[in-house]
Amino acid sequence: MLRNLVVTLLCTTGHETLAQTARLLTSEIVTNVYRHTATRVVHVEVTVDERQTWVYVHDDKPRYRPMPPEVADGEGGLGLFIVDECADAWGITHYGAQVPTSKAVWFRLVEGGRGSS
Repeated sequence: MLRNLVVTLLCTTGHETLAQTARLLTSEIVTNVYRHTATRVVHVEVTVDERQTWVYVHDDKPRYRPMPPEVADGEGGLGLFIVDECADAWGITHYGAQVPTSKAVWFRLVEGGRGSS
């Protein structure tokens, strides 16, 4: 559902070439939140300008798992690798100063960049 809202926003703001990559990356990050945290809160924030879009997926668990070195069985574990391959930039931002209380995994897509179709 969230990924479809991101796609609709991008299509209505003239960023159709970024829409499918944004759908995939939003889906991967939201899935990671549900699989790897016990969060009760997921919030997606999208910022769009003429040339690019930023998508932040917030949750209330400040811990994160780093990308696995390899996936032995080919099932799962590829979400952040996909984000790394398709996004023009991505990262993790922690909130709450010295003792983080939440985080956001974010990505940026640029018109004409890696995520354009």
